[in-house]
Amino acid sequence: MKTTRRSFIQKTALLSGVFSLGFDWFDSKANSGIIEQMNPVLDANRFNAFLSIENTGKVILYSPNPEIGQGIKTAFPIVVAEELDVDWKQVEVRQANLDTQLFERQLTGGSGALKHSWERLRKAGATARQMLLQAAAQQWGVDASSCKTSKGFVIGPNKGQKLAYGALVDAASKLAVPTEVTYKSRADYQLIGSFVKGVDNYKVLTGKPQYGLDTQKSGMVVAQIVRPPAFGSTLVSFDAAEVKKMPGIIDVVSFKNKVAVVGKSTWEVMQARKKLVCSYSDTSNLESDSTHQKWFDEGMKTDKAKVERKDGDFHAAIAKAAKVIEATYECPFLSHTPMEPMNFFADVKPGSVLLAGPTQVPQSAQKAVATLLGVPENTVQVELTKMGGGFGRRLNNDYALEAAELSSIIKMPVKVMWTREDDMTGGIYRPAVRYHFKAGLNEKGEMIAFYLRGVGLNAGNSTRQDNFPVGAIDNVLIESFNYNSAITTGPWRAPITNFLASAEQSFLDEVAVAAGKDPIQMRLDWLQKVKTTPVGKITYEPDRFIEVIKQVAEKAKWGKKGANVHQGFSVYFSHLSYVAQVAEAKIVDGEAKVTHVTAVTDCGEVINRSGAENQVIGGIIDGYGHAMFSKLSFDKGVPQQKNFDTYKLIRGNEIPTVEAHFVNNGIAPTGLGEPALPPTGGAVANALFAANKKRLYRQPFAGPDNANL
Repeated sequence: MKTTRRSFIQKTALLSGVFSLGFDWFDSKANSGIIEQMNPVLDANRFNAFLSIENTGKVILYSPNPEIGQGIKTAFPIVVAEELDVDWKQVEVRQANLDTQLFERQLTGGSGALKHSWERLRKAGATARQMLLQAAAQQWGVDASSCKTSKGFVIGPNKGQKLAYGALVDAASKLAVPTEVTYKSRADYQLIGSFVKGVDNYKVLTGKPQYGLDTQKSGMVVAQIVRPPAFGSTLVSFDAAEVKKMPGIIDVVSFKNKVAVVGKSTWEVMQARKKLVCSYSDTSNLESDSTHQKWFDEGMKTDKAKVERKDGDFHAAIAKAAKVIEATYECPFLSHTPMEPMNFFADVKPGSVLLAGPTQVPQSAQKAVATLLGVPENTVQVELTKMGGGFGRRLNNDYALEAAELSSIIKMPVKVMWTREDDMTGGIYRPAVRYHFKAGLNEKGEMIAFYLRGVGLNAGNSTRQDNFPVGAIDNVLIESFNYNSAITTGPWRAPITNFLASAEQSFLDEVAVAAGKDPIQMRLDWLQKVKTTPVGKITYEPDRFIEVIKQVAEKAKWGKKGANVHQGFSVYFSHLSYVAQVAEAKIVDGEAKVTHVTAVTDCGEVINRSGAENQVIGGIIDGYGHAMFSKLSFDKGVPQQKNFDTYKLIRGNEIPTVEAHFVNNGIAPTGLGEPALPPTGGAVANALFAANKKRLYRQPFAGPDNANL
C-alpha cells in the first residue's frame, strides 16, 4: 500500500487509539486518566444507594459490583430503572466505588451478583417511584392511588395533571421512606428481558474507559516487580548498582522474595528491569509435569482419599453388574490470561491509604491491605477502575498487596504494573485435576452403581458430590484426594466444574453407548426417578433439568440433522443455573470439526437479553477454546508457556457458531457469568466422538497427548 508520511502518521495515531489513555478515534480528545468519582452531581437528590435524580429529570444509577465484562454495570441499573419506571434514555450509569455502608456483597465472583441483589434493586427503584407518586399527589391534592407513572412522569387522575420526575425530586426527597412498596408485574416490564446495549459499549469502542493500567495520580511513580522464575525458588541476592544509574530509575527495593524496580515511566522501568541481576536458591523438589503425573497415579491408588458421598453399597453393586464401564480424564493447569495484565495503584500515608485498580473483591482487598499495614479498615479507600477481564484471577489480592507494601516502603504513590509474561508465569492458575469414573449396568442396561474419584493439585475437594446424576443412582461412592503443590492456584471461571462437567458428561455418553440408550432419553429417565424416588440428598431441581434438556433437543433437532452432522449432548447444573447443549461436528477434509453449538439456559429472569446472550455465547467459546487448545506445563517449577506464542487461545476462525436460548419461567435470577462454560467440553467431546469414534480423555483435545490414559 502506497502512503505519504502524513497519512502514515494519521493512520498510526488512529491505530494506537486502542492502547492510549482515553484516545478518542472520532474527536481526537484524550481524557485525563483520572478515575471517575462516585459522588452524585450537584443538585441531585439521593433517594437511596442505587439512584439519584437531578432537577432536570436526569437519573443517575449506580452499579456497586465490579464490572469485568459480565454486563453487571448495565443489568443492575436495568432492574432499578424498570421499577422506577423511567425512560432508559434519561439514565446515566456509574460505577460505584467501595462503600461498605451503602452496599452489601460488593464483589464479582461466583455468578451471584444478581441473585443476591435482585430484591434490593427492585426495592430501590420501586421505593423512589412511590415517593415521587406521593409528592405529585400531595401537590395536586389527590390520592396517590389515583396516579400512575410512565417513562419518568407522574400522571394524575385529572386532565393536564402530568409532572416530570425532575420537578418532584425536592419534594419527594423530603418524604418519609415507605416501608412497603408494590413491584411491577412481569406483564408490564419494558426493560427487563429486552435487548439493551451495554452502557460502556461506545466508550470501549472509542478508547475512553479508564482501566487500571490507565490510572494517573499526582506524584505517582511506576514499578515492576521481579518474582522468582520457579515456584519453590528463593531470592538470595540481587545486584542493582547499574540499574540505579539508568535514566528515570528512582529506586530498587526487595520485599517478600521479590525485587521492585521503581521509576518515572513504564518504558524506563521495563528497560532497567532487563539489567537487574538476581540469584536464587532452588529446593530439591521443584515440580515438573512428571511430578504431577506421579502424584496423580499415587492419588488414584491411595486408601487415604476422603469419602465425599456414599449412597447404598457401591462395591457390592459393582460386583454384581452385568457390564462395567471405566474411564479416566485429566486437565492441565490453565492461566486466566485476561487482556489487561494485573496492576494496582497504592498511596500509603500516615492515617490514610488510597487504593485504585481492577479488583473483583474490593472489600477483601481493603481488609487484606489493612491487615498487612496494621491500620484500621476505614482508613483504606478503594476506587474501582474498569477491568480488562478477570475470570477469577482478580479474586486474589496479591497484586494489590504488592502495591500497598511497596508504597509503604518507598513512601510514594506507586502503580505496580505486570507484563503479560508476569501474568502468565506468576500464578494464580486453574488447578490440574484427574478424574476416574466407574459405572455398573444391570442386564437391562440400567445404571446400578456410580463411582468417582477426583485427585487435584491445590484443588481442595475436586468433586461436586451432590450434583446430578447423584440422586438417581442407588449405589454411589464419590471420593477426593488433594495434593499440596508449590504452584499457586485459585478460582478459574466456574471453579472445579469447568472440567468436572466435561469429564462427567463425556463419561455419561460412554455409559449411554454401552447401555444402548439415547444419551438424552437416559438422562430424562434418571430425572423422572429423582422426582419419584430420589436417593439421598439432592441440590438441584429435576423439573428445571428436564425442561432445558427437552428444549435443547427440540431447538437442535436432536438426531434429525442428517448423516454428515454428528451431535454430542451435555447438560450441567452450576451456580444455581441449568444449561443444556448440543454440539455439532462435521468431517471437513478428513478431520472432525465442531461447527455449531445450541444452548438452552435456565437462569431465572433474564434481565438484559443482549448481555445474557453474550454471556452464554462467550462462556461456550471460552469453554471450547480452552478444552481444545490451552495448556500450562512446568519443568522444575518453571512455567513453560510465557506468552500467546506458546500458550494458545482460540482464534476467530476456529469459533463455531453458537445459538443461545433461555427458559422463560420468571423465577428470581440465578447465575449466568459461569454456568454456560462447564457443559461445553462434554458436548464438544461427545460430538467429536460421534464424528470420528475417538474418545478424548485429556485436555487440550487438540494437543499431542490426548490418548487414553
